Amino acid sequence: MAISLLTSRPVGRAGTAALLAALVLPVAPAAAQPPPARQQSVCAPHGDLRQALRTLTDRDRITGAAVLVTDPNEGLPCGSWAASVGTADLSTGRPMNVTDRLRAGSVTKTFTATVVLQLAAEHRISLDEPVDRYPPGLVRHNGYDGRRITVRQLLRHTSGLPDYLEAPEWEHPERLRYRHFEPRELVTRALDLPRPSGSWHYATTNYLLAGMIIREVTGHAPEAEITRRVIRPLGLRDTYWPGDDTRIRGRHSRSYFASEDGRLADGTAWNTTFGGVGGALVSTPADLTRFVTALFGGRLLPADQLADMRRTVAADPDRLWPGARYGLGLITSPLRCGGLWWGHAGTVPGGHRALTAVGPGGRSVAVALNEVPATLQAEQDFLDLVGTAFCEDPPSRATPPIEGNHQ
Repeated sequence: MAISLLTSRPVGRAGTAALLAALVLPVAPAAAQPPPARQQSVCAPHGDLRQALRTLTDRDRITGAAVLVTDPNEGLPCGSWAASVGTADLSTGRPMNVTDRLRAGSVTKTFTATVVLQLAAEHRISLDEPVDRYPPGLVRHNGYDGRRITVRQLLRHTSGLPDYLEAPEWEHPERLRYRHFEPRELVTRALDLPRPSGSWHYATTNYLLAGMIIREVTGHAPEAEITRRVIRPLGLRDTYWPGDDTRIRGRHSRSYFASEDGRLADGTAWNTTFGGVGGALVSTPADLTRFVTALFGGRLLPADQLADMRRTVAADPDRLWPGARYGLGLITSPLRCGGLWWGHAGTVPGGHRALTAVGPGGRSVAVALNEVPATLQAEQDFLDLVGTAFCEDPPSRATPPIEGNHQ
């Protein structure tokens, strides 16, 4: 079974679509050789990080890859560095970089979970109350019962609900790329599907329901509430909800995916209403870094709610990878150099993948790809890139790592 970031189906099944998590597509023919690596460095050479990036483009044929690393222990100007390889736009040959916007995919889930936890801190939501209290009667079909599912279980993917993206019509997501979807429509479709096996099952359905709860409690669209509570206060100027706009506004990388005929296709234009508050955000590595550091720095949640967020359960290794665990809108994973990283990754069907995380000593890493890894080796190389970004040149004055509570 191939490793994939939150895939909704096993790798290798024809037409597999995991949309908001990590879509693992059939292997595309090798693209044209990318241009030489575009390297950005301030102080240390960071040769291992650059080599990990080159592996993605040279061996795995990823079109473009970029990483932004920030380490508060190093101080300025050496505390932040970036590197990129490959191509942001095959039609012009423009090099990949860390400043372009991209679709953040399931990283959106951490934003949504943060607002649900803010409402919990305000005693407007109880994490351990049934979902049925908020939109009554919404989850009562085909043996699924919202009276037996809690808000906490939604955020942790232990609700037992299926992912609407597993429905047969999503076998070929590119056929639906310009269609508008409503959250209620997608949740209703999910409830027609068979019950998943196992105690942990990644399903964007959970987060569409969380968005409906935000709307029910606040009286506002969940996108507007997330903007008001998180995006605007943090000054995330490159982060926005695209709605039905299939374009990405401003400077952005193009994204690429393997089409049904096996050729590399441009997937930048896409209606991502199918993801909603489970995966529709557009952002940049810098904005995602600002968000995740603010979150773990205590600027967005009180200590009790942040501790709740970091209480994890074991994730299905076929949908993440061995050793990964899931909290409330957070992934945690062990590092080869010790400690854990905390954050989230996401992929959209057009080809963008984003990851943002914080690790030992407060070091943060944000990664952007504009083509999804298509093989086991490529997925492992992506994880190796993340590990290298956290472990290379460890700070000499490291503070205790961020650790979480397992339950």
